[in-house]
Amino acid sequence: MMNTPITKRSLADEVANQIKAYIRSGHYVAGQRLPTEPELMKQYGVGRSSIREAVRMLANSGLLRVQQGLGTFINEFVEDNETLHQRLNRAAAKDIDEVRQLLEVKIAQKAALNRTQQQLDEIEGFLNERIQAAHQAKIEECIQADINFHVSIARAAGNEILADMYAAFSSRLKSWFLQIHSDTSSFIQTNDLHKSLFLSIRDGNEEQALRFAREILRH
Repeated sequence: MMNTPITKRSLADEVANQIKAYIRSGHYVAGQRLPTEPELMKQYGVGRSSIREAVRMLANSGLLRVQQGLGTFINEFVEDNETLHQRLNRAAAKDIDEVRQLLEVKIAQKAALNRTQQQLDEIEGFLNERIQAAHQAKIEECIQADINFHVSIARAAGNEILADMYAAFSSRLKSWFLQIHSDTSSFIQTNDLHKSLFLSIRDGNEEQALRFAREILRH
């Protein structure tokens, strides 16, 4: 019987599975630095390309995180059936924000079609809070009002799943926004755009809502 050659991909899979087993067993713990590539090559008896592919797969799955210049570290182990909220808790803020922005344009478009008067009142209320806090240089209040403004637009879009997803992503960004915004100047600069977005949603102008949502993301 002929033996099937072991490919580099299957070697990488095997190494990834063994590292995963080490994490499950507690041999590797959260925050621990993974051994270096030469050490892993020696430990598993495979080449550098297989080690790198295994690390890449585990990093993509969230079990490892690669920090440039520092090494590769173990993330907290989670079971395969983790919830979205659990996954977001260990995600990088910039990745969460990227997904939030992808949702935002579609949300604005749908809100212009599906909003109710009660939802418009809520959106306008958060808009006014955002504007007031921005001019009063209250950065934390301004960020919270901004998040509430966009979440209320998501609720007005008329799709509960889309709204829940957007709210889940947005709720985890406040601390990151506080790190990247030292004052409210950028919020003041976009107050008019946010007001225009609200007016386009109020007027049911789908095309304008789409345009202003994109303009806001460019800022």
